[in-house]
Amino acid sequence: MKKDVQNNKLQVYANGEIVYKLKGKVVKVTATWDFEAPEGAGDSHTAFMRGKLCNVIIKQGKEEAYKPTLYIQANVTDSLSTFEGKLKKAVEQDIAANYIGLKLIKLSDKLWTVEIPDQYKVGHEAHFGQVTERYLNYLKLGKLPEWEVPDMITKYYTTTEALKLAKQ
Repeated sequence: MKKDVQNNKLQVYANGEIVYKLKGKVVKVTATWDFEAPEGAGDSHTAFMRGKLCNVIIKQGKEEAYKPTLYIQANVTDSLSTFEGKLKKAVEQDIAANYIGLKLIKLSDKLWTVEIPDQYKVGHEAHFGQVTERYLNYLKLGKLPEWEVPDMITKYYTTTEALKLAKQ
């Protein structure tokens, strides 16, 4: 690793940001690896997906007690009550048909959170175990599922090309 040490600091390509277009839509991905998580926290995740009618946001900061929390923020001003009715139906009827107990909680005129029952919250370590189990099964079978292949190719192409650009 000596080749990667400059001024007594290890130079690594761990933190970064990629901004690109995918099928005409702007995509921005930022990865930040802190030396240490804030007290009371572990690995955290934040996601922000912009849509025409609403934004879907996942936060896991201090305000959320470092627990992943799903928010829905309306972008519409006209027909807000219609939007809310459709959102409530989607969460509490359509999605809850497979995930019983989901509940939509209104926080303000244009902001809701989705209350997710504890039975669906497996935690970071248990989730890591589930992912590992699936991976080992794929390894045993000698192949990935068909749906995974294009996603993996895209992910690794994007990240390796981004690293090439970062090194220029």
